[in-house]
Amino acid sequence: MIGHHKVFLGMAAGVGKTYRMLQEGRAELELGRDVVIGYLEPHGRAETEVQADGLPRIPPRSVTYRELELVDMDLPAVLQRRPQLCLIDELAHTNAPGLEHGKRYEDIADILAAGIDVFSTVNVQHLESLNDQVTSLTGSPVRETFPDSVLSQADEVVLVDLTPQALIERLQAGKIYPAARVPSALNGFFRVEHLEALREVALRQVAEDVEAKRLKFDLPPREGQLVEQAVGERLLALVTPQPSSQRIVRRAWRSAQRLGADLDVLIVLAREPSDAEREQIEAFHRLASMLGARVIVEDGDDVVEVAARVAREQRSTYVLIGTPAPRTGLRRLQEPLTERLVRALPGVDVRIVADRSRRQWSKR
Repeated sequence: MIGHHKVFLGMAAGVGKTYRMLQEGRAELELGRDVVIGYLEPHGRAETEVQADGLPRIPPRSVTYRELELVDMDLPAVLQRRPQLCLIDELAHTNAPGLEHGKRYEDIADILAAGIDVFSTVNVQHLESLNDQVTSLTGSPVRETFPDSVLSQADEVVLVDLTPQALIERLQAGKIYPAARVPSALNGFFRVEHLEALREVALRQVAEDVEAKRLKFDLPPREGQLVEQAVGERLLALVTPQPSSQRIVRRAWRSAQRLGADLDVLIVLAREPSDAEREQIEAFHRLASMLGARVIVEDGDDVVEVAARVAREQRSTYVLIGTPAPRTGLRRLQEPLTERLVRALPGVDVRIVADRSRRQWSKR
């Protein structure tokens, strides 16, 4: 029997995800369940430590890597202890090299497979499909991500919410970071406009998760709510082997999720790829694997001809492309790519994935 997974999701550090997880874990302990802390990252926050006091803990293990002492969750000890409920902080964490798995969400999967319930915490910006959007909103790249499927497969997702102003007051009071880090945080990630945007993303993510679970279990819609459920939809993202195209894949995947559709990613090569392009193709395979999409690599001189053939073979109902480059010189005499695709694929929606980062940064 698979364990029950409950995720406490927040918009940013300091909203109270770990505190809430510990609070609910303590309530479960008082009800007589066998509860342990598998891993806790209190970040020196006194309120969190007080909430954790008295809860049984499995000691973390130390790992030496390049002369550094790293501390991580002791997965074998958790599995041997076999509690009824395990509390695990920072779901998106990258483990030290040499451990059983590269990421903590993979450790959690093992624990759930052993029939142990898990409460875990994570911030919304760590979702793989939101990587580009969050970087665009905040200007801060997110280096640690986890597959959206981990969240969608969780049994419960609880939003731990706080207004941006209340979070900033907590930061200024020294309840999130040490005093020395507060000024840089206020001028960076914790700017009001960043937090407002992240809060909106978190609220939308949880709403989409609730709706997806409603459709999955065939629950009736709420009164007055109109629900459009896609039937037989399939998306095809047309990309080139360069880093900027990963944005198209992530946006296409989120569109596919809203439609309840599958996603194919098509790369058309007119010649033998360079080493850099091969690396990017491998990066697309890794990204698609995390998101649950499929990469198709085809040879061909005519991108539209190949895309139209693949779209027909896959029965694609949408084709998504990036913003076309400005047409200069002789390219002005050629028919635009979007128009050629529309003509080659009657009955298929062709959509342009705008580069929102340009719009965001141009305002600054």
